[in-house]
This record gives sequence, C-alpha cells and structure tokens, in this order.
Amino acid sequence: MNKYETMYIISPTVDDEQVKELVEKFNNLISEHGEIEKVEEWGRKKLAYEVQDQKEGYYVLLNFSANPEFPAELERNFKINENILKYLILNKEN
Repeated sequence: MNKYETMYIISPTVDDEQVKELVEKFNNLISEHGEIEKVEEWGRKKLAYEVQDQKEGYYVLLNFSANPEFPAELERNFKINENILKYLILNKEN
C-alpha cells in the first residue's frame, strides 16, 4: 500500500446537500479500495484563475493509503463527474 494525497474542487453551483453527498461518495470509494488517513474540507474558496467559467470552488483535501492501481480508478471517477472542476492525486512516497 502506498500513501497518497488528493485534492479536488467541487463546482460552486452544487448545493450544500450535494457537496456532502459527493464528499461521502469519494470517501466511500477510497475506503473500499484503501484506508483514509485524513479528510480536510476547506470549504468554498476563490480560485486563482477561472476554471470552466467558475471563480470559486469547494476544496477537499484527502490523505489515504491504497494499492498502486487505485489512483487510476479514482482519477477516472473524478473525470466522469461533471461537478468536479479540478483534481490532483500525488504519491507521497516519491
């Protein structure tokens, strides 16, 4: 199991209830394939530059452990979700 850190930004057009559901969805996905170490919900923040015509987003930072194959699956899930503006997955051991 490798240690990873991911940050994703949820679109500001999503209401608070949907934000909770999205965070829970990704937490559950990670829990199924690994182990969550820490979740930090930073809330709504201004973006450094516009992304998909949005000026702010809801930031979530996650630290987790998983098999080396899992980040590709997590990335696939981020890509197919239209409410995710941006994401980044880093291997903390390299």
